Amino acid sequence: MGVLSRAVKTALPLGAAAATAYAYKDEIVADGVYGVAAPFRTLSSFVSSASNSWVNSSSSFDAAFPRGQWHSNWDFRDPMSLINEKKYGKATQEERDAMIKEATPTSTRTVILIRHGQYDLDNKPHALSELGRQQATLVGKRLADLSAKTPFDEVIMSTMTRATETANLILTELPSTVPRSSDSILEEGAPYPPEPPVGHWRPHAKKFFSEGSRIESAFRKYIHRASPRQKKDSTEVIVCHANVIRYFVCRALQFPPEGWLRMSLGNSSITVLVIRPDGRVSIRSIGDIGHLPPEKISFT
Repeated sequence: MGVLSRAVKTALPLGAAAATAYAYKDEIVADGVYGVAAPFRTLSSFVSSASNSWVNSSSSFDAAFPRGQWHSNWDFRDPMSLINEKKYGKATQEERDAMIKEATPTSTRTVILIRHGQYDLDNKPHALSELGRQQATLVGKRLADLSAKTPFDEVIMSTMTRATETANLILTELPSTVPRSSDSILEEGAPYPPEPPVGHWRPHAKKFFSEGSRIESAFRKYIHRASPRQKKDSTEVIVCHANVIRYFVCRALQFPPEGWLRMSLGNSSITVLVIRPDGRVSIRSIGDIGHLPPEKISFT
């Protein structure tokens, strides 16, 4: 509650939501149950000891190589966060162990993020260009190859025209049984004030405030560890926009959110996030355009 209350007081929903270092109020309890932070403490002790022998000063070594800790409860879905606190407090140790086991995820989520194809910049509603349609078909064929080995559980698309058209062209390459849905929360926008800023793109501050909050809400909705009720690994495809995808990558890896604009994503590119049951997140690819021949690559 401490972190969330501070976020409300500062009236920065996107800033608080996009902060890469969420603190967990009961970190000691969680650490005692799961030992999540213990490896970091061990590593810190090792580095400190080793640095004494290397440079005779752990402080100088640490100053040269500052290290942050991974916040294991970044999605507020670790087992202790899902357990009823009052019931847990009154339960026996055996009952507590059972509650923890029931609240512990066992499945891995793979989220495939697809940027839409090239589109008409001059005319609204910014429909796909002929090149964009070709790109969407090619990425659809690439995804069809992937789904032959690991079937997709769902395809979710932004409601903006260019993303919806891209998703529909992808779906023509996939089995007709793949569930699909649209969500306006995934629409393009200004997720977070970038650093360094760029001269050709300077949205008004209120756009970061409103659109950033929406995109952060999309992150919380779609990027998280599996539910304890999920019994098998899942693969979902989300067709949306470059700004949204880049922000998702920064947030998922707990990188500074202001760095999202330092990445460049091609049209119809593939970015893959893997979220383990313990909340660990890894990247399998960012902006992969290997399915496109050179003459069909674009970044608009």
